[in-house]
Amino acid sequence: MSQPEVEVRIVPVEGPGDFAAALAIREVVFIEEQRVPEEIERDDEDPTAHHVLAMVGGHAIGTGRLVELTSPPAGEEGRWGRIGRMAVLVAHRRGRIGSRILAELEAEAAKRGLDGIVLHAQIYAHGFYRHMGYVDHGPIFDEAGIPHVEMRKRLT
Repeated sequence: MSQPEVEVRIVPVEGPGDFAAALAIREVVFIEEQRVPEEIERDDEDPTAHHVLAMVGGHAIGTGRLVELTSPPAGEEGRWGRIGRMAVLVAHRRGRIGSRILAELEAEAAKRGLDGIVLHAQIYAHGFYRHMGYVDHGPIFDEAGIPHVEMRKRLT
């Protein structure tokens, strides 16, 4: 017998409780699982970024954020954003939660009139982002001791 499908809602972070939930997910995924130093994982963009939570029932199971860039990436024009800090708790990683978080952040970027999105994809997630329409830009590089590649997607 198959399990009933669980309803997942992607909601904007509103207030300090939601923000604490987003940081808690990031702490588990990045700081504990991936050993990213806390001083790198937390940054000055957190207070002004647009954050979302993936919710099941009353529980936060995933998060991501959108930051509007002050200038476009090299070789691009227009207004661009950067998506990052995408994290889903391990028990929920096969349920297309990441796709839903990414789609919600892209929709927010489009609503704000941004022309494109840049992100730094961990190499293990490269195929996921490519499937979602992102294209590689540049060589593989190290970020917090983890191999990444810059990827971009035009929205307009």
